[in-house]
Amino acid sequence: MTKTNSEVTLSDESIMTKILLIRNKRIMIDKDLAELYCVPTKRLNEQVKRNIKRFPDDFMFQLTESEKEEVVAKCDHLKNLKFSSNLPYAFTEHGAVMLASILNSDRAIAVNIQIVRIFTRMREMILTNKDILLKLEQMEKRVSGHDEQIALVFEYLKQLLDSPQEPRVQIGFARHK
Repeated sequence: MTKTNSEVTLSDESIMTKILLIRNKRIMIDKDLAELYCVPTKRLNEQVKRNIKRFPDDFMFQLTESEKEEVVAKCDHLKNLKFSSNLPYAFTEHGAVMLASILNSDRAIAVNIQIVRIFTRMREMILTNKDILLKLEQMEKRVSGHDEQIALVFEYLKQLLDSPQEPRVQIGFARHK
């Protein structure tokens, strides 16, 4: 049984590792998207240039030289970009969706659906984690002044333990023999 292009066998983790944070945006590099869509990067970028009106700045932007160096340093799978004279393009979630519409292959559509689902899940996780972080911050504010108070309690306990104690006189009833 042969697989069709629409049967995508990519793990969510393999896609998630290709999502990077640059300019405070979650993006995917053109090379990674081309690999996922099974097209050469050059062809992907040609299609983008033919349809440039579909890619405003919030959908796609070109990395600067310093951003390219940062990406190469952080991501082992992008080390070949180091030797490229071209600056890579970065696509936001919306840019990746638009790419699927201009590539218009079964594989591109299937991969794109998976990418959108992952971006959505990541957004949900961020919102969930934001609530947890807010609660932790509130707890930290409540407990922050307690360090000095706890240290003071230990200091008093230490003084009590270190002070010489006089023998105590027993009190109570004594039995006569």
